[in-house]
Amino acid sequence: MRPTAQALFAAVFAFVLLVIVPWAIRVTHHDDFYYTLSSVALLAIASGGVWLTFYIGRINIGQGAYALIGGYASAIFVVKAGLSFWIAMPLAGVVCALVSVAIGLPILRLRGVYFAMVTLVLTEVARLSALALPITNGAMGITEIPPPGPLGLFGFNLLPSFASFANRNQAFYFLCVVMMMLCFAALYRLVNSRVGRLFAALRQNEDLASSMGLNVPALRVLAYAISSFLGGVGGAIFAAIAQSVYPSSFTVADSINFMLNCFLGGLGYVFGPMLGTLVLYFGWDLLFQAGQYQLLIYSGVMIILMLVLPNGLLSLRFSRKKGA
Repeated sequence: MRPTAQALFAAVFAFVLLVIVPWAIRVTHHDDFYYTLSSVALLAIASGGVWLTFYIGRINIGQGAYALIGGYASAIFVVKAGLSFWIAMPLAGVVCALVSVAIGLPILRLRGVYFAMVTLVLTEVARLSALALPITNGAMGITEIPPPGPLGLFGFNLLPSFASFANRNQAFYFLCVVMMMLCFAALYRLVNSRVGRLFAALRQNEDLASSMGLNVPALRVLAYAISSFLGGVGGAIFAAIAQSVYPSSFTVADSINFMLNCFLGGLGYVFGPMLGTLVLYFGWDLLFQAGQYQLLIYSGVMIILMLVLPNGLLSLRFSRKKGA
């Protein structure tokens, strides 16, 4: 898909989420759908971070760890330190980025399945740490997280407190969608920049890139830090919506789903994780009526899609016939 086609896809997707979906929900009075779509947007943000690690040639199955760390960091900043959510949210992402730098320096030397196996363990390590650390309140988690307060800039009130909204889920919905749009716009700009071309060089051949003078370790850590930052931001917003965070809020299964979202949408496309998350999330719910066969059908469909569309859903081409 060409850059202009990807931009068009993003514009249509944003229009549907910001205009068509709210109108449809208002008409049908299914207000609970706001929460569902907010979850999809947050999962897409975290999946976007996973996609970036794929972009440098690494298989990341540990994004759930950073989503959990981000959720706890934001909750601690808001509940125990008294910070505003609007400050705690980016700070949670920064905390995750710093943690990822400390972890990434040694593990990013690994490649292929070895790196994937190490990242797979990270989510469970994060869960056990949340159970053991006093600041996270163990299995009880952190509850009664207040909703985001007013957002001001230079004395101007840009957003009122979320507690003042008649439909708080709608307010969170718009927050999640806007954050998702900003996330993927930033990713699109990044991969089409000089740094993005350097990341692509790592994916092609790290040894060759190193021989040409590129600082390969620094580039790997930078990409992993950005990936973890997005996971932390997604986790922070999730904790605000749920008004609580527990060690089980993000599990190994979530980390695997983040990876599957990228595969399904298309690893070669920036906006692949968005489409993959949407299809995977609602596809699983649609199969709920299958009962005990839900997982079997789901797995079979995923295998077929991987065989028929190895480059993801966005790799579909609709070409005109000759003479048309």
